[in-house]
Amino acid sequence: MDLNLLTMFTAVAEAGNFRVAADRLGVTRSAISQGVRRLETALGQPLFHRTTRSVRLTEEGERFLLSVSNPLAEVTAALETALNATGEPHGLLRVTATSIAERFLSGPLISTFAEAYPKITLDVTVTDEEFDIVAAGFDAGVRLGEVIERDMIAVPVTGNQRQVTVATPGYLERYGVPQHPSELSGHRCIGWRPSPDTAPYRWEFEREGRAFDVAVEPQVTTNDMLLMIRTALAGGGITFGMEETFLPYIRSGELVTVLDDWLPPFAGFYLYFPSRRSVTPKLRALIDHVREFREMWR
Repeated sequence: MDLNLLTMFTAVAEAGNFRVAADRLGVTRSAISQGVRRLETALGQPLFHRTTRSVRLTEEGERFLLSVSNPLAEVTAALETALNATGEPHGLLRVTATSIAERFLSGPLISTFAEAYPKITLDVTVTDEEFDIVAAGFDAGVRLGEVIERDMIAVPVTGNQRQVTVATPGYLERYGVPQHPSELSGHRCIGWRPSPDTAPYRWEFEREGRAFDVAVEPQVTTNDMLLMIRTALAGGGITFGMEETFLPYIRSGELVTVLDDWLPPFAGFYLYFPSRRSVTPKLRALIDHVREFREMWR
């Protein structure tokens, strides 16, 4: 069997679209469609349900994807390692990062990496959805340590982090400073949620080793951190998020923190990937760069 058919199959499965898969592989949509049909004929079973608007895996297709994803990734990694043995790292490096990974996304880390490795094309997808990065075709991800699966290899991007509750001095002067998280229900709050079909994020607190969360029922809810910041800066209420996100405004005095005693530090952000066996030269370059960059930020 032509192993290129497996590459086409996984590309369509990851993208959920023949055209997107074709663009990713640099071939025509017709070539992708014909390749998948050849694979289905060889296996004697359909791998996709096709409609005019969508493409999704059949039950057999899902099982087949689980079977071939890791071996195919290892073969690809071995080929890239061999091709790069005598030259500098190159190729497409796909990374997904949570929107709150401020230090990774702030600009300097990525810009210095691009300068140091001009032959690597870095494709960063910012999303707060949790999914299998291997099945989705990513080389690595950036998330908080507490949500990374145990079978992943994780490299620290930051030290410990903490969340903060912030508002403008003017808002607090007008409406009062909450002394306990339970008092937030009497304030105008600005909340966050990753998507329209999920409940707003519950604000998490801890005191004397006892963790609890508060459903603040925000008056303003969004999936955009910049809108949260702008609304808070305009005196729109109290908001909640990673300290690094608000740090420039805290330092300038535009925002002040409240309830600090209820918000201890926790494990920070990590660059994670499935296995040391699948570390390609381009991924190794990013890992080393993250480690060097973290030392600079200490």
